[in-house]
Amino acid sequence: MTIVGGLDVHRRQITFDYLDTDTGEVRRGRVSPATREGLREWLARFEDRKAAFAVEGCTGWRFVVEELERAGIEAHMAEPADTAALRGKKRRAKTDRTDARHLRELLCEHRLPEAWVPPAHVAEARTKARLYRSLMHERDVWQLRTHAVLFHQGVPALPSLLTVAGRAALDKADVSASGRQLIGVALEVIDHLEGLAGPLRAELAAFGRRQPGCRALTAHYGIGPLLAVVIWSELGDTRRFSSSRQAVRHTGLDITVHSSDAKRARGRLSRQGPPALRWALYEAAICAARPGSPDHDYYLATKARIGGGRAALSVARKLAARCHHSLRELGDQAWADVT
Repeated sequence: MTIVGGLDVHRRQITFDYLDTDTGEVRRGRVSPATREGLREWLARFEDRKAAFAVEGCTGWRFVVEELERAGIEAHMAEPADTAALRGKKRRAKTDRTDARHLRELLCEHRLPEAWVPPAHVAEARTKARLYRSLMHERDVWQLRTHAVLFHQGVPALPSLLTVAGRAALDKADVSASGRQLIGVALEVIDHLEGLAGPLRAELAAFGRRQPGCRALTAHYGIGPLLAVVIWSELGDTRRFSSSRQAVRHTGLDITVHSSDAKRARGRLSRQGPPALRWALYEAAICAARPGSPDHDYYLATKARIGGGRAALSVARKLAARCHHSLRELGDQAWADVT
C-alpha cells in the first residue's frame, strides 16, 4: 500500500491526513467544500496509485465511500464509538486534524475497528426505513401533545385518540379555546404525517415480502415485513459478528454496568446502536405479551419480576440474537438485490 490515510468528514470541509509509505512523507490539509465534486477532484491525484483511506461511519460517510470506491481506492469505514475508545485518555484538545491522524494511524497499524459498508440497495432501504420511523415518531409527539393539553385542563384520559370513537370524544372534550386550537392543529398534522407515511409503509412492506433476508426474519414471532426491512437494513451483514452477543451489543440493547471497588452502578442500556433498530426490535418484542407468542411464558415471568417494559427489552435482545443467526445462515443470499 503506497498511500494510507484518514478522512475526518464535516459539513464544510473534509480534513485529510495521509502517509506515502514509499517516501515516508505525511501530508495534511482540507478538502473544501465537502461535496462529491470537490472530493472527486481531490482524489484524482491518486490515480494509478494504490491507496486506502479510513472514514468514520458518521453523517457524510456515504458519498465519501462511494467516491473512494469510484476512484479505485480501498475504503474502510470505522465504528465511531470503538474508534473513540482507542484514542485512550485525552491529554489535549480534540481537533479535526487529530481525528484524521488517529484514523490514519489505526489503519496503518491494522487496528481500525471496521464497520460494515452496506451495498447501495441496502443503504437506500435503510434511508427509507429511517424516514418512516421519523414520520411515526413525529406523529407520536403530536399525540402526546394532545394528551398533555387534555390532562392540563382536567379532561379524563381518552385512549385511542385517532380512532373514530376517540375523535368523537375529543370533539366533546371540555377544553379552552387555545386547547381546542392545539387539538385541531395536532389532528391536522397527524393526518398529514399519516398521509406521507402510508405509501412509504406499503413500499417497505412490499420490499420485505420479496427480499430473502427480510422473509427469513418474518419467521420470528412479532416481526412483520415492515419491521423486517428495518432490522435487516440496520443490523447489516451479521457474519462480521463473532457471536450473537456482539450482534446484541450492536443494537444498543445491551446492559452496561460500571464497577469500582465495592461500588456498582445500576445497569443501563448502552444505546450505542441505531435507534431505528432498537425501535423495530422493541415493537416486535411487545408482541410477546400475546398468548400465541413462543416467548409468552418468559415475558410473563420477567414482567412479574422487573416490569413489562424491561421484560419487552429482554425479549428484544432474544430477537436480535435470533435475527443474527437467521441472516448468518442465509449467507450472501440474505443481501440479494430485489429492487
